[in-house]
Amino acid sequence: MPTVDLMGAQVLGPDGLSQERLSVKEGRIAKDSVGRPVDLSGFMVLPGIVDIHGDGFERHLAQRRGAMKQMDEGLVACEAELAANGITTAVLAQFISWEGGMRGPDFAGQVFAAIRDVNTHVITDLRAQLRFETHLLEHYDALPGQLRDWGIDYVVFNDHLPHDRLAAGKTPRRLMGQALKARRSPEKHHAYMLELHERRAEVPAALDQLCATLGAQGVSMGSHDDTSADDRATWRGRAARIAEFPETLEAAEAAFMGGDTVVMGAPNVVRGGSHNGNLSAIDLIAMGYCHAIASDYHYPSPRRAALMLVETGLCDMAQAWGLISAGPAAILGLEDRGTLVPGKRADLVILHRETGRVAATLVEGRVSYMAGEIAERFTG
Repeated sequence: MPTVDLMGAQVLGPDGLSQERLSVKEGRIAKDSVGRPVDLSGFMVLPGIVDIHGDGFERHLAQRRGAMKQMDEGLVACEAELAANGITTAVLAQFISWEGGMRGPDFAGQVFAAIRDVNTHVITDLRAQLRFETHLLEHYDALPGQLRDWGIDYVVFNDHLPHDRLAAGKTPRRLMGQALKARRSPEKHHAYMLELHERRAEVPAALDQLCATLGAQGVSMGSHDDTSADDRATWRGRAARIAEFPETLEAAEAAFMGGDTVVMGAPNVVRGGSHNGNLSAIDLIAMGYCHAIASDYHYPSPRRAALMLVETGLCDMAQAWGLISAGPAAILGLEDRGTLVPGKRADLVILHRETGRVAATLVEGRVSYMAGEIAERFTG
């Protein structure tokens, strides 16, 4: 755990970039000099990235079906990628879904147990989020106790059933692939989807009760892919105050105006729009309706998105980087990180000033990633 005075770099404080000393002692940002200078001329020092939602870890757990049997090894590999991309706190979003396979309840239980256990020997702060499919009524009773056992305090609800096709008697798209992943025949998988669809009238009341139970348990809740103001109002009434990736401006505006938190995807920003024609994150940021951007499925994207927002002049550095540090930290209730001020955790990322690439990442003052010239400066 380095005790150092970082000198000569541009440091991002709450008001923007300035060239000043940043001292690290005992894992915290120190107010006074600690006496061991490290020259970081040519670099920028910024708060570590707090990734509020990402499922890019899936490829580390099972690159091919059945290929990865040791989840802890997959999570260690994932942590290396997170660190190399400047992420110091990562929320790993795992499904419990009718889709089965890597999104089935049995697999999810293994993932959550592995995240809980691996945190004792990795540097990056790994946290679990449950993405729960709302029509799995058979799981409602057990869910609160399971969340306690897994140590999960963040749940987001979504409904990915193809209701229109099921109601019209049409075969759902990608049925064969989903059935294979779920280890069901296509006929059985289709029948299961129809069964869930036919019980849709029971879902709202069951959700009301489940959300009340989880809220009393201290669980933070949100909804995924809202499409209307009514959707958001319904979830707000259940105390699910986080709107993840709203699909329309109507839904996003309703969330913001209602005092809810809006999270968008960093790949949406980098690409310049949604890959499936939904709401543009850039438009939402320009309107001031976005509180945080997340990796979604691509861990390099938060850093790239923030720098792109600065390069295009849409945001200054403090505003843009706040969308991936202070903003998500506040949503998660993590008051000890997200900004580089004395007393906060020394969670920071060091970027090459010219290229914007990650040179080093520190979590509570511990090095989780460091490569190239900067290693010589710290050890010289």
